[in-house]
Amino acid sequence: MNTKMIVCLVAATLLSTTSFAQAQQTGKVARIGFLDSSTASGMAVLIDAFRQELSKLGWIEGKNITIEYRFAEARTERLPELAGDLARLGVDLIVGTDTPSALAAKNATTNIPIVMANPGDP
Repeated sequence: MNTKMIVCLVAATLLSTTSFAQAQQTGKVARIGFLDSSTASGMAVLIDAFRQELSKLGWIEGKNITIEYRFAEARTERLPELAGDLARLGVDLIVGTDTPSALAAKNATTNIPIVMANPGDP
């Protein structure tokens, strides 16, 4: 249930930040920044669920969305650098998977919407 709520929030944010004119353009691919303080292998099952739920809403990675993954490898001091990288890339949305990731994203940008997944203290 929690994953479905996250996916709905992500999709709603992507849809709300894309203007009608942009939606009509062919080839427009939305970019999601995925920021996590753990490892790619540790998040593999949750990432698969995330992709699966997005696809149920019509968002297919490699077709109409691109996901930029950044993992701190359990070194939270790397999160500001990784969040800054996503901000410089100009992603349309950042998903912070925990409180440290969401805070790093918040400090990196004021223009990109941030969705928090499983924050301890929003």
